[in-house]
Amino acid sequence: MTADPLSPLADLPGVAPAAEAAREALGAVHRHRVNLRGWDKTSREASWRGGRSSAAMEGATTELNREHEFDDPVMAGAIRVAQALDPDSLDREVAVFRRAPAQSLARLHTLAAADLVDDPALLGRPRDEPHIGPRLEALVQLVVAPSSVPAPVLAAVVHGELLTLAPFTEGNGVVARGASRLVSAATGLDPHLLGVPEVNWLRRLGEYREASALFGTGDPGALAAWIVLCCEAMEAGAAEAMSIAEAARPS
Repeated sequence: MTADPLSPLADLPGVAPAAEAAREALGAVHRHRVNLRGWDKTSREASWRGGRSSAAMEGATTELNREHEFDDPVMAGAIRVAQALDPDSLDREVAVFRRAPAQSLARLHTLAAADLVDDPALLGRPRDEPHIGPRLEALVQLVVAPSSVPAPVLAAVVHGELLTLAPFTEGNGVVARGASRLVSAATGLDPHLLGVPEVNWLRRLGEYREASALFGTGDPGALAAWIVLCCEAMEAGAAEAMSIAEAARPS
């Protein structure tokens, strides 16, 4: 029987309680009265907030033009990714992600970077460097293989690895956060994507950048710090989701 390569991460200091806190917080959001039947509306709002925050993390502006579209190409791409993960399309995207994660990542990149690359042939295609293909394949195997680790840990690892690897020419941050959302949905951690962890990552952007850079070193302390940071963002994102649900509660 093949050992689970992620299992040692769940035993790192602080990881298990942080993952459990994130799981409990997101579970409570899904049990909120508004979300039992009206989750499609709150999920759409969460997706919108997540997309805007994800783009703002890359320095994008939020101004709309006369056609009510975003002038900033990073923001426009992040909103396309967010729309692909809203209630109208989420089931389809999750099905592809579970079956063919590489195909799903290529789609996320096509959406995120459509206005950022000059050559359309680069959309959805990893950079042509010898280390990228094998590491992407290893990441795909982590997604599709059975694992006993808590879902927040898997989401954090996929997120951190994509940030570290930066497999595409543009849009890697937006793709990494979109992939993290897909892990949350596909594992049942946040099946309707009600949480908005991006809001917390934006507020803690300095910590986010530092922790993600150190994640790439493979140091156990750095891995634990990144996973805990991601779990804390999921817990805070659940609080954001609660505020969305409360605002939608009938008066």
